[in-house]
Amino acid sequence: MIDKELLGMLGNNKKYIFYSVSLMILKLIANIGVTATVCGMLFMLTLGAGIKTYISLGIVAVVCIIFKYISTIYIEKLKDILGRNVKKELRQKTYNKIVKLGVNSTDNASMAALTQMSMEGIEQLDLYYSSYIPQFFYAMIAPIILFFVTVWIDWRVALVLILCVPLIPVSIIAVSKYAKKIFAKYWDKYTSMGDVFLDSVQGLKELKIFKADQAQHNKINESAEQFRKITMKVLVMQLASTTIMDLVAYGGAGLGISMAVIGMTSGRLDAIQALFLILVAVDFFLPLRAFGSAFHIAMNGVSAGKKILTLLDSAEPEWGNEDIEKADLKLENVTFSYDGKRDVLKNVNMQFPEHSMTSIVGESGCGKSTTVNMLLGAYRCKLGQVTVDGKSINNLSRGAYYSHLALVSYNTYIFNETIRQNFMLAKNDATEKEIFSALEKVNLLDFVKENGGLDKVINEGAENISGGQRQRLALAISLVSNKDIYIFDEATSNIDIESEAIIMKNIKLLAQTKTVIVISHRLANVVESDRIYFMKNGEVCECGNHEELIKLDGGYAKLYFTQKELEEGYNMEEEICRK
Repeated sequence: MIDKELLGMLGNNKKYIFYSVSLMILKLIANIGVTATVCGMLFMLTLGAGIKTYISLGIVAVVCIIFKYISTIYIEKLKDILGRNVKKELRQKTYNKIVKLGVNSTDNASMAALTQMSMEGIEQLDLYYSSYIPQFFYAMIAPIILFFVTVWIDWRVALVLILCVPLIPVSIIAVSKYAKKIFAKYWDKYTSMGDVFLDSVQGLKELKIFKADQAQHNKINESAEQFRKITMKVLVMQLASTTIMDLVAYGGAGLGISMAVIGMTSGRLDAIQALFLILVAVDFFLPLRAFGSAFHIAMNGVSAGKKILTLLDSAEPEWGNEDIEKADLKLENVTFSYDGKRDVLKNVNMQFPEHSMTSIVGESGCGKSTTVNMLLGAYRCKLGQVTVDGKSINNLSRGAYYSHLALVSYNTYIFNETIRQNFMLAKNDATEKEIFSALEKVNLLDFVKENGGLDKVINEGAENISGGQRQRLALAISLVSNKDIYIFDEATSNIDIESEAIIMKNIKLLAQTKTVIVISHRLANVVESDRIYFMKNGEVCECGNHEELIKLDGGYAKLYFTQKELEEGYNMEEEICRK
């Protein structure tokens, strides 16, 4: 009933569970005190006791009631503290894990699933920790305390009540296996529905263009219907188990009350003793009844917690603590496989010297993007090694390595912040002079000044600027960061000719002082590279500068001339259309 792995995630917050359970026990003792004083007053009434006796018993009852009230307040405060601490620490752990995993963080989970896991999932775990676990320990202890209180009055009634108590956990265990399966499916359907919805929102423009919005609408409805059905199964299961627990709880209490009444009629108990046993009989079952109600919340929390544990247990890329001085990258006999079976990269050797422009080209699926991920440290070699300044990337400090590295890709993310704040992310002390200089290099200075200046807010997804402007802005931000290694992964993909020319001009200038690596499908952009690697099927087939590769008359030359013919034909068609 208690998951040890999830309990272990509490750390120092376990003390709040101890405090909460201790107060709950003291509250129970105070409740017993109130019941005892009420019965005592009735007993004194039969004896005709004086007013002082009633006042004394009344004071005891009031003290117990006040203590119950104060205990209730502090129990809720402790649970609130526990819940807030758990949420804060789990969200921090989840965020830190995603950061440590880096670009590889979403390989096994979609963005919607990660969002739901770190938000709704942690909310469910909050209830598991703050409500379920304290109630579990209290429910185990409370019946034992009540047994030792009542056994001195009538051991028969006490024994019947304590023997009926385990029937509630038995009923919970009986449904727990089924409940775990249901809640696991529930969480899967929930995240699946989130994936479909997020996917639909992000691709709404394309859905409209292709007139596929109705089909996607039907898909969302289908996903929502599946979620509705699993939700109804959860509710039916909860209702059935609640009904069983109620029958056990009130049946057991009724049996204990019947035994007390029989004891009174047989003369074994007096009326006051029987009344006390009748009043505390329900208290035997209420803690476990409340625990049973929290069980369903807990199962949802456990399902979410298992997903979070899976994420937190994900293997992280290895990093060391060494620093680097030279931005001299190499891939030495690198072999890599995603699944451990089929090699995506095969014995790849590449050098990326300082103050040079090195390009990686090839047809789609040749291994260019995988090579980039190897350089970024997102993937680690099956065989061979990636070295920087002669040191294996595994031995480098993660922070130190990334402090030397910048990536500009075809989908570089521009945050929904002002232009100034986007630059501050790359360099928190960037001056306006530095920012304006970078914007001028990418021919965006006039545009920015005419459209709100550095305080212009970039909309989500950079919707309020063109694709070319977005890529040039991403380049400008990278220029301000002033790194030693620049990787351009299809940075000129799907943009206008003017923006492409500006970006390539800056790349060539950067190569004079930095280590520049260019991945491009368009070979016209890599002609001036100091070195070009032509890849095919995960292997380096050809290596050299443009002239050398053309003379080889191999795969590079064929691809280059094929693209050149296509571009010339396209330009000729455009010229005819203009005439």
